[in-house]
Amino acid sequence: MERFLMSDLLKWKENKNRKPLILWGARQVGKTWLMKEFGKRAFENTVYISFYNNKRLTDLFEPDYNVKRILNAIETIEHVKITPDKTLIIFDEVQTAPKVVESLKYFCEDAREYCIVAAGSLLGVSLHEGVSFPVGKVNELRLYPMNYREFLMAMEEHTLLKYLDDCSSFEVKEFAPEYKALLKTYMCIGGMPEVVSSYVADKDLSAVRELQNNIISQYEGDFGKHAGALQIPRIRMVWQSLPLQLAKENKKFFFGQIKTGARQKDFEVAIQWLTDAGLVYKVNKVTKPSMPLKSYTNFSSFKLFMLDTGLLGAMSELDMNSIIEGSDIFVEFKGALTEQFVLQQIISDTSYTPFYYAGEKSTYETDFLIQKNNGIVPIEVKAETNLRSKSLKVFCDKFEPKEAIRISSSDYIDQGWMKNIPLWAVNDL
Repeated sequence: MERFLMSDLLKWKENKNRKPLILWGARQVGKTWLMKEFGKRAFENTVYISFYNNKRLTDLFEPDYNVKRILNAIETIEHVKITPDKTLIIFDEVQTAPKVVESLKYFCEDAREYCIVAAGSLLGVSLHEGVSFPVGKVNELRLYPMNYREFLMAMEEHTLLKYLDDCSSFEVKEFAPEYKALLKTYMCIGGMPEVVSSYVADKDLSAVRELQNNIISQYEGDFGKHAGALQIPRIRMVWQSLPLQLAKENKKFFFGQIKTGARQKDFEVAIQWLTDAGLVYKVNKVTKPSMPLKSYTNFSSFKLFMLDTGLLGAMSELDMNSIIEGSDIFVEFKGALTEQFVLQQIISDTSYTPFYYAGEKSTYETDFLIQKNNGIVPIEVKAETNLRSKSLKVFCDKFEPKEAIRISSSDYIDQGWMKNIPLWAVNDL
């Protein structure tokens, strides 16, 4: 497996002003593998410490934050020699050791010559439990499930991958059938590294679905282990409502679809827990499509998407064979998969933060809005090749953006007022 984030890790290593690094990401997205592989490629040796059920090493951080004492103790216990710039120190599962997170401040201030990467699957959740986050004293990167381009790389489709650098190229149009077939597969398999690895090795869809269900079970098991007793049932209800929420034409999150009479204030903590755990992506509505979009955020209206399109398919119990082999996947399952796929690629394979906008009385709606260069770009997602863009046209007529984008299963088209980008080339927004 290859992950694009490896290049960011290598840049971090060479940065003279680097700080200890925190690698964010949900469980099972490949953080531990990536950190260890980074150590193999870029350092003479690696010290890997998992703080899960590791009382002896956790206790090292209890008396004080004397960096020299801590490093000497690690060398003794782990029987290693730690050398600045030549040794990568990995602190894993740090959500179970709050003092380790706090210590990063002192590593930054007193021993920045040491290379430290820390990660924890539920670190975002644990920060609400009294962990003092070292604001301004760490660098941060986030790892997501494998995106479509990483999937192509795992499938050894290196030539197809190369062409996606320019979605308007002749090659992207010429090989559209290959991109579309692989996209169907990706929508079913998703980007969880263990699942992708299994499919690449054996092409066994039943094994893929079993692994996806196991991951979902592990996530649901975390609800009971790490959430408060009052919130557990609410977290489960929000989580289990996601396939239904995303299958709607209007994907705004409706609390009434969790249960009759459900109110937002009763489920705010549950939604925040899932967001902090990295299991859902929250896309907020803006009250006005103007710059900067964040200053117009409407926190009471939002869409919730799942972590991974493959896991969404598993939770929806979609038949993978019919999706991969059928010709109408983008029509049949557009509500459940296509917008989820596009959102996932925007987050993991572009630098943009997505929002959305709806007109008064919801007479029209953009699927996504991004802030690009000096303007606001509306994005409409079309699952099939029907290219009528009524909502997008209404938006453009009213707000006159410099650029508008439709993402569909058609080839690249420049219509002047709007560009159509193929679904398999979201990275080239």
